[in-house]
Amino acid sequence: MKTKFIVNPIAGRAKQRNIKKILDRYLDKNRFKFDIIYTEKHLHAKKLAKQAVKEKYDLIISVGGDGTLNQISSELIGKNVAIGVIPAGSGNGFGLHFGIKNNMIQAVKQLNNSKIKKVDSATANGIPFVNVSGIGFDAHIAKLFSSLKKRGFINYLKLIIKEINYKSHVYNIEFEKEVRKLKAILISFANASQYGNNFKISPHSNIEDGLLDFVILKDIPKWKIPFILFKIAIGKANECKYIEIIRTKKMTITSSENIIHLDGEPQQINTSFEVVCNKKSLYIFVPDGKK
Repeated sequence: MKTKFIVNPIAGRAKQRNIKKILDRYLDKNRFKFDIIYTEKHLHAKKLAKQAVKEKYDLIISVGGDGTLNQISSELIGKNVAIGVIPAGSGNGFGLHFGIKNNMIQAVKQLNNSKIKKVDSATANGIPFVNVSGIGFDAHIAKLFSSLKKRGFINYLKLIIKEINYKSHVYNIEFEKEVRKLKAILISFANASQYGNNFKISPHSNIEDGLLDFVILKDIPKWKIPFILFKIAIGKANECKYIEIIRTKKMTITSSENIIHLDGEPQQINTSFEVVCNKKSLYIFVPDGKK
C-alpha cells in the first residue's frame, strides 16, 4: 500500500519528533511502502495532501492533531484515497473516537492491523470537517487556544476555567421544517463523539449514519458549568437535562456570532450558515469495529 505520512512537527507537545525511527522499527514493511514529509507552515498539510492524491497514493496518514487531520481530509473527501491517524495533537478527538492509541508506538502498531472503511464527513457553508465543530463557547475557546504559545490539554483546561463567565447567545435554528429560537452557551456539530481527551460531547454519535448530532448546551447558571463539564468528561452528556441533542442531516444556524470552529480550528463565517452531513464520503483507515 503506497502510503504518505504527513507530519506536523509542532502539533501538541511534539511527541512525533521520533516518528521516523518508530516507523522504521514497528511498521509492517510488507504491507506499507511509505515515505514521510513534514509540514512547514499553516495549511501546508492541505497542500501536501493534494499533491499526494495527484501522485496516486493509496493512503495518507495524518501525524498531528485534529487540525492537521482536517486539512488532509478536506482534500480526500470524495476521493479514493484513505486517511489514517497517528494522534499527536492536544486533543486527538477523531483518533480516540476510533480507539486509536495516543501512545505513538502503539498507534503505529495499530496501523498494521487497521482496515479501510467509508464514513461520513460534513460541511459548514461548504467548508469541510470530520470530527466535532461548533459555535459559541467552544469556538471562543478554540480561537483563544490557537494563539497560545504553549499547547496541551492542561493549558486548554486552564483556558476554559479562565473564560467560564462566557455569556450565552441567541440562536435561530432551522431543521426538518422546524424553526426555533433559543439561548445557548454553545451548539456543537458532532460527526464523531468527542472534542478530544475523552471529552465526549455526543457519546452516541455514529459517523456512518448520514446524520449529525447538534448538541445544544442551554443557558445555565455559571456555578453549574463544572457539573456539566464533569458529565461530558465521563461520557454522559446525553443524560444532562441542560443539554439537548438534535440528530438530523442538516441545520441552518443564524446568530450574531461570526466565529465557529471546525475540528478545533477557528474560522470566520457568515452569521447565517448551513451545516450538512455528507454520508459515506470519506475513506478512513482505522482499527476495526468502532462506529
